[in-house]
Amino acid sequence: MTESSFLIDEYGTKSNMWSGFRSKGFLMLFLIYVIVFQCFIYYKDYQERYKWQELRSELESLVSEERDLYGLVNSIVKRLEAHNLFNKERRESAVKPTIYAITPTFARPVQKAELTRLSQTFLHVPNFHWIVVEDAATKTTLVTRFLEESGLIYTHLAAVTPPNYKLGRNDPNWKKPRGVEQRNAALRWLRENLRPTDRGVVFFADDDNTYSIKLFHEMEKIQRVGVWPVGLVGGLMVEKPICDNNTSKVIGFNAAWKPDRPFPLDMAGFAINLRLLLENKDAVFSYEVQGGYQESEILSQIVTRNELEPLADFCTKVYVWHTRTEPPQLNVEQLLIKKGKRSNVGIEV
Repeated sequence: MTESSFLIDEYGTKSNMWSGFRSKGFLMLFLIYVIVFQCFIYYKDYQERYKWQELRSELESLVSEERDLYGLVNSIVKRLEAHNLFNKERRESAVKPTIYAITPTFARPVQKAELTRLSQTFLHVPNFHWIVVEDAATKTTLVTRFLEESGLIYTHLAAVTPPNYKLGRNDPNWKKPRGVEQRNAALRWLRENLRPTDRGVVFFADDDNTYSIKLFHEMEKIQRVGVWPVGLVGGLMVEKPICDNNTSKVIGFNAAWKPDRPFPLDMAGFAINLRLLLENKDAVFSYEVQGGYQESEILSQIVTRNELEPLADFCTKVYVWHTRTEPPQLNVEQLLIKKGKRSNVGIEV
């Protein structure tokens, strides 16, 4: 009986122990399963998050590229619109005169800066052709490269001023006529390459002026010679033709410097219909005139005062200024040059 009881107790104890062990084992297995499952979920979550991060990065890159592409397309469209290529008035634009802007230029520290300022304005002018004439025996690399990258329709010429007509280092600008050789070279090019049936307006756009786009829209109206005010010139805030609104004629000039000139105008104060210059083949600028008389020299050969056409709201608006960039002070640069250590070695300024 006792042995039987002992066996029963021993069996019960073992059974209880095994049962407890099984419970603990199951719990451990369950915990391991939970941990493994959580690790799997975390890993999957990490993978998903990584994939989402990659996808998000790709999407952001695509959006950025699309934004850049949109900006590029928008820029091209704006440029085309500026030239009336998408405008309903495209046919009208096709018959508008081409503006031939003649710009004499010469090598100096501010040359590229001056040409850059002009080109940024000219890019907004439809039907525009820029004739740039260097005062040099041959075309320079700087101007050649600049024009190639300008985005403008252009003609690049070179015509050197004779030594006896060149200004000395300390000579004032008015002492000798400037730009004569270069402007005449441009006129020769026009006469050799254009026909009397070509519609155009010729404007002498010096590179030391500032131009409003509105000025070029005014030029489109010219039948013979158009005139308008010029700001900051001749010792005045504005130099301008005086007009009679009833007759639409120029009856005088508001000019302080040599007002007795046949045409007391600044070079930036008029433009000429191309046809007149093609018809009057001998109309050119000359070295054999007084300082400040170049404008009168060319105009006297093709038009009378009575034929001038007042523009810019009957010469009451200023769309061009003779700003003249101040020559930079390069004293330190001169010292470096003497030492053979220019600051602009390897860089075009």
